[in-house]
Order: sequence, then C-alpha cells, then structure tokens
Amino acid sequence: MHHTRGEAFAETMMGILNGGMLSLMTSIGYQTRLFEVMGHLPPATSAQIAEAAGLNERYVREWLNTMATGKIVTYTPESQTYALPAEHAAVLTKAAGPGNMATFARMIPILSAVEPGIIDSFRHGGGVFYDHFQDFMALWAGVNEQTFARTLVPKVIPLMPEVMAALHAGIDVLDIGCGEGHSTNLLAQAYPHSRFTGYDLREGALEEARTKAASLGVRNVRFVRQDLSALEEPGAYDFVTAFDVIHDQAHPRTVLKNVATILKPGGTFLMVDIKASSEVHENLAHPMGPFLYTISTMHCMTVSLARNGEGLGTMWGEQKALELLAEAGFPDVAVKQVEGDFLNNFYIARKR
Repeated sequence: MHHTRGEAFAETMMGILNGGMLSLMTSIGYQTRLFEVMGHLPPATSAQIAEAAGLNERYVREWLNTMATGKIVTYTPESQTYALPAEHAAVLTKAAGPGNMATFARMIPILSAVEPGIIDSFRHGGGVFYDHFQDFMALWAGVNEQTFARTLVPKVIPLMPEVMAALHAGIDVLDIGCGEGHSTNLLAQAYPHSRFTGYDLREGALEEARTKAASLGVRNVRFVRQDLSALEEPGAYDFVTAFDVIHDQAHPRTVLKNVATILKPGGTFLMVDIKASSEVHENLAHPMGPFLYTISTMHCMTVSLARNGEGLGTMWGEQKALELLAEAGFPDVAVKQVEGDFLNNFYIARKR
C-alpha cells in the first residue's frame, strides 16, 4: 500500500517538475511571440516556424520538441510539422486577453530572480523590497491594463448605479495605489465631468501615468506621490478605489481607516482584491491556489514584511477583508464578481 502511494506521489512530483520546465518554455514562447506566430500558421516545420518568427531554427526546434512532449503543440512525424491547436491558441495568445496563460507563466522566471532574498527572509525574517520587483510590477500592470479595458467601465462601474450616475454628473474620485494609472485614466476618460486623483509611492509609475494621460488628452486627472498610511484629507472624496492594493500594504488597517476618513458621508469605497477564502482548507480546491500562495510568498507578503508590515499576503481572503473593512468603519459591504475577471472579488462599501 505504502509503496503504491509512494509511486503515485513520485508520479505527481514528476508532473510538477515537467510542468515547471514547461512553464519556463511557455514564458520563452510568450516573449519570442512563437505562440502568436504559430496561431496564424498551418502545420509547419521548425524551419518554417523559425523563419516566420525571425528566430534561430535550432532553438526553435528544441522549444517545439518541448512543447510537443508537453502536449501543448502537436507533432506529425510523417511531415515533421508542428501545429498549435486553435483551442490552445485561445489560451496562449493575445486572443485570450487578460486570461492569457502564457503571460502568467512569465511570472515564474521573474519571481525566481528574488529567490535568494526570499530564502534569507525565511531564515532571518524581514522581506524583499519593492525595488527588486520592477519586471514583475510591469508584467502585472500589463495584465491589469487588459482586464480594466474589458471590464472596468462596462461591467464594474454598473455594479454601483448611484456611483455611475454621480460620475456622469461630476464628483471627486481617488484611486489609491494607482501604479501606472491604467484604471485612473480609463475612468477619467469615460467620465470627463468628474475629477480624478491617483496616489502611489513609485514615482516611475506615476510618470508613466502622467505620460499616458497626456497621450489620451485626459485633463481631469492628476497623479501624486503619496504614502497611503499618511492620508490627511477628511471628507475630500466622493468615491475611492483600490485595485489589488490593500493586501500589499505594510499597514492595511491604517490605510482602510484613512479611506473611511477621506470619504465624504455617503461616499463609496470600491476595493478589488483576490477572490479567495481566509481559511486554507477552503482554498484546497482553488484552481490557482498554489500559484497565488506562491505569488504571495515571493511578492505580496514579502514587500509588506520588508517594511515591518502585517504581511497579509495575496490570499488574505474574503473573511479577513470583511473583518478589516468593518474595523475601519465599513460594516455593510456587498461582495460582487464580474464576468471576465476570474481572479478578483469586488467589495463595495458605503460610508454612513
């Protein structure tokens, strides 16, 4: 019995090792645009695929063999041709939008770069600071940009009819942890009568946000460097948003209390965060559980702990989120989901 279980687990581990290697090669396929090229080609030889992609044939051939043995592409020995099935292309190319799994595979080699710092934190505590995560932040910003473009104005804002009407009429809006300003600029463009402010600590991201606003011709938005734990503008805003931000904070309870303070009476707070439970046993069947707990360990939790923070982590979960919102002064919160965003919960809270 034990021998059989041991063999079964060994097979599981072999699958994990193969999957890890496939993830690296999937990342390479994403960066070299091989998936995009193959998505538009009929079955082709390695030489034909390499020529179409403008890449070295020998490397392309080895990559294709990895993909074939990994059942990601098909191989026909008689013609020595490879093909990317349409149903696979729908998951691995830009046609998949923000759900492009090749994009997520890119995160694995990126996060591997901080492994020494994470191991040191395992041994001595502390964490790895934000400035070690430039590539990760850029990739995640790209995922968010695609998600926002497809869902924010057409699907998310309509969850709050009163807010939507107010945005059309003209209100003051704050986007905390705005990063490169994708969400802020989209909303400012969609609701020209409202006034938008984006706060973030990273000046480089804010410069990108300002440049994008200028290119869009958006004039009703400003981007300001601001520590979210030191907000001091009582009753300044009608609507505050936080997109995938709160769980990264060193002092999330302080930030949420500050949000309650800066909202006007009757104002609305929209907090978008990872859809999960606070109880690990309820996440055992989560389709991206290992992936998200790893993202937490390798980024979200560690950047908080690096600043002597609470270290909530990516998978802090709905129960903990509602607890912290209630503690901050938001006892009544609606939790919604949006089609097209499989990762997040949408917490809608109103200040009394």
